[in-house]
Amino acid sequence: MTKTYQLVGIGNAVVDVISQCDDSFLDHMGIEKGIMQLIERERGEVLYAAMKERVQTPGGSVANTIAGAGALGLSSAFIGRVHDDALGRFYAQAMQDDGVDFVNPPVAGGELPTSRSMIFVSPDGERSMNTYLGISSELSSDDVPNEVAGQAQIMFLEGYLFDKDKGKTAFMEAARDCRAGGGKPGIAISDPFCVERHRADFLKLIETELEFVIGNEDEIRSLFETDDLEEALAKTAAICPLVICTRSGDGVTVVSPDGRIDISVTKVVPVDATGAGDQFAAGFLFGLAQGRDLETCARMGNTCAAEVISHIGPRPKADMRVLLQEAGLL
Repeated sequence: MTKTYQLVGIGNAVVDVISQCDDSFLDHMGIEKGIMQLIERERGEVLYAAMKERVQTPGGSVANTIAGAGALGLSSAFIGRVHDDALGRFYAQAMQDDGVDFVNPPVAGGELPTSRSMIFVSPDGERSMNTYLGISSELSSDDVPNEVAGQAQIMFLEGYLFDKDKGKTAFMEAARDCRAGGGKPGIAISDPFCVERHRADFLKLIETELEFVIGNEDEIRSLFETDDLEEALAKTAAICPLVICTRSGDGVTVVSPDGRIDISVTKVVPVDATGAGDQFAAGFLFGLAQGRDLETCARMGNTCAAEVISHIGPRPKADMRVLLQEAGLL
């Protein structure tokens, strides 16, 4: 009997290695502040060695979302590719410990090491990410069991995996399997640069295969190469039934067939902004899976995002069900 999951994510399985540093360290190491840069294996080893008091956690944008939703009580699975090395085994076990089924075992004799991201957190909470993609970006259709995709109530795809043709193909097939089974597939845009590299394919996937899109202002604007957010939202909504745009301190905009809602947020100064978007998605998709109205979904997302930026690390530390109850959302 195959298990039916409320939420299945497909994304990069990346071990996050987090360290605090000051701006002069970033300058000295030639790290550009506040963005995610892809690095080669050698550079990764140099940066890893330079980190003080490293904290290791299982990461990857969509994996963080799935873990957050799993912590809220959704039956969840994550599909990603790790090598059967120390970091890969750590990753697979940590996901299981978080209550998420890690569908594929670590690949014995995998072609590349397990992916890792060296994250340097500055005193102002900004994070500078240096990601060595490793084996996770080699994900293909072979890694996506048809029965898992076909049984998913909601499927959440990670834009970063769009960088390779086999990742694109895996997404197309998984989304089709999910829809054929009556589920709702959607995507986290992940990164404006990723969109720029594959705009036509990205838009085609959204228009033909997906039921929802989640992105921040920059990501939504990048879809249609415009500086005008309103224009970008209108154009995205014209090709996709549900568009969720996070606007950091300015709240969240949700556009659906029922119209548009804007939900404000309480501004807080982040301790560490890592994972804010990922945990917003966790709360939102939790609400969606429970059949809640879109405003409640967005408020759930905001509550989850506010918790995760109050401490170091990309996953919730508090009991999020209690926080949602306190906010009157559960």
